[in-house]
Amino acid sequence: MTSSDHLSKRLGRFVETVAGGETVRAFVPPPLPPEPPIDILALLDRLSLAERALGRLDGITMLLPKQELFLYMYVRKEAVLSSQIEGTQSTLTDLLRFEAEAQAGQPIDDVREVSNYVDALMYGLDRVQTFPLSLRLIREMHARLLDSGRGGTKDPGEFRRSQNWIGGTRPGNAQFVPPPVPELEACLGSFEAFLHEDRSRLPALIKAGLLHVQFETIHPFLDGNGRVGRLLVTLFLCVNGVLHSPLLYLSLYLKTHRPDYYRLLQEVRELGAWEAWLEFFLDGVAETANQAFDAAARIVDLFKQDRDRIAAESERAGSALRVHDHFQQNPFLTANLLVGRTGLTAPTVNAALADLERLGIVEEVTGRRRGRVFGYRRYLAILSEGTEPLPPGRV
Repeated sequence: MTSSDHLSKRLGRFVETVAGGETVRAFVPPPLPPEPPIDILALLDRLSLAERALGRLDGITMLLPKQELFLYMYVRKEAVLSSQIEGTQSTLTDLLRFEAEAQAGQPIDDVREVSNYVDALMYGLDRVQTFPLSLRLIREMHARLLDSGRGGTKDPGEFRRSQNWIGGTRPGNAQFVPPPVPELEACLGSFEAFLHEDRSRLPALIKAGLLHVQFETIHPFLDGNGRVGRLLVTLFLCVNGVLHSPLLYLSLYLKTHRPDYYRLLQEVRELGAWEAWLEFFLDGVAETANQAFDAAARIVDLFKQDRDRIAAESERAGSALRVHDHFQQNPFLTANLLVGRTGLTAPTVNAALADLERLGIVEEVTGRRRGRVFGYRRYLAILSEGTEPLPPGRV
């Protein structure tokens, strides 16, 4: 048997289906794991680098003074990036100001989509504590993701009952047509079975990479497939004990390498080229985990430096430190919010804000006299790295 015959077992099949009045060839992927099996030996170096990077990241999060705070911010960064891949123009600043009830200029639909992503992700992370990662949980997360804004008409929480396609203006010129509706149930059943099998003995990181591609290929929803498919990676790694804290998010890597990402997905479908995809995926895990480790270390450092400065130089260190504590939890705050959260009086909060402004730790961002919003600039700068929107037309 030639190697091409051997690999042909990895290829799916095409079936004819009617979509939008046109007859098109839709792709049905073979079930996972791939046959012949993945060449793990060729991936070992990359796998160990990725696992080591994840171990370092898990280690530093244990040392963070407020672990949940870093997670809170990191989840929001991922939401912004994952939504940008789908074409929204929202930034992290837009989302945080929206959440601080200080809406900035971006279209509210864009910001709401990102806010829904945060909700879907936090819901999933909470739910997997007591409920298996499953098709049902994926549908529940999807319902939250598309809860309002532009996705509300795209059957939130339901697998599609009509044909979709990827790329192109209509099914006939699409780059890729996912499985037709009659094939969906079998594809999804095999997908769920692979989520839980352990016969293949594949490392969890490799399985996560396989599951991501398979989900994108099945494309079971009318909208939101990319965002759910990226969420799945982190959830799967948490459920399988590779990550203790859900801090690995690949969207920045995928956004930066978007042409390679789409090309490699397509090469898995057309050529069965799973190893090339897994090399890219494992490189992304290592790079992303190292970036998150670096950001966490710099944030810990920044908070310590600023607290030391406040203690040494502030005329009202006690109240200024309490206010600074709340800026660590949300880099955008108003005086009214701070009064409610700290229990300090309005004059005390305003005096503390003036002090933090004088020290260059926070700055007023609206230019208004009333309803002023203060931002923790250097903290935001670290969090926002890589979150500038993609130029329109590159989606």
